[in-house]
Amino acid sequence: MNVKELFDLTGKNAIVTGGGRGLGKFIATGLAEAGANVVVASRKIANCEQVAQELTALGVETLAVKCDMADKDDIANLVDETVKKFDIVDILVNNAGITWGAPTLEFPLDKWEKIFDVNVKGVWILTQKVANIMKENGGGKIINISSYVAQRGTMEEAHPAVAYNSSKAAIDALTRNLAIKLARYKIYVNAIAPGMFRTDMMEYMFKPEMKAILDAWLTQIPLVMYGEEDHIKGLALFLASKASDYITGTITPVDGGVLAK
Repeated sequence: MNVKELFDLTGKNAIVTGGGRGLGKFIATGLAEAGANVVVASRKIANCEQVAQELTALGVETLAVKCDMADKDDIANLVDETVKKFDIVDILVNNAGITWGAPTLEFPLDKWEKIFDVNVKGVWILTQKVANIMKENGGGKIINISSYVAQRGTMEEAHPAVAYNSSKAAIDALTRNLAIKLARYKIYVNAIAPGMFRTDMMEYMFKPEMKAILDAWLTQIPLVMYGEEDHIKGLALFLASKASDYITGTITPVDGGVLAK
């Protein structure tokens, strides 16, 4: 097969949660640029509609859906609306996630539970629903967005979010487990573990008062740079396409080399 065909997503249908901004928007754009129709889902429908409009200009079909990943009814509606418009789901990108910063020894239980509701339970509920659709249609590609902090600790001053690291570690375990359990249905499950990207979620690190911490953080990254849009689009496309048809159960860091240290 020609390499262009391996990466061609023309006619494929993808759901990208948290697609209204940040990494989700980057990935949704990459999939659309490769020809996929994209359902953009997040809590803020205005953001979804804006991204969907931008992607439509690339010549693909899109759908914007409001979805709070902590709400099982919203998740069910997302799947229903997607099937209503596109019939099947070929690609699922579980990108939506939240975090909360607080000193570790004072971290509130309700925030811990909220983070796990969105980052883990919501991912599981949506994945199970979509995997059943994929099973009936001969397979599909599931891409979970983890984080490099799932595999290492972080300094309290720079990242006081103990629940976030833990929730992403759960996603790594879920990725490997589902890859084995769903392989018989030709459903591929892989994860991307981003490092320091400049997104809305991480914008606090770029405030003037955080400069010293940001500079110190950058010195720990072998490439001495933070991630940008083009650094994640290609990997997401690879995992969504035929080019990765012998790969499942992986967690691939995109972190400038941090986890290689």
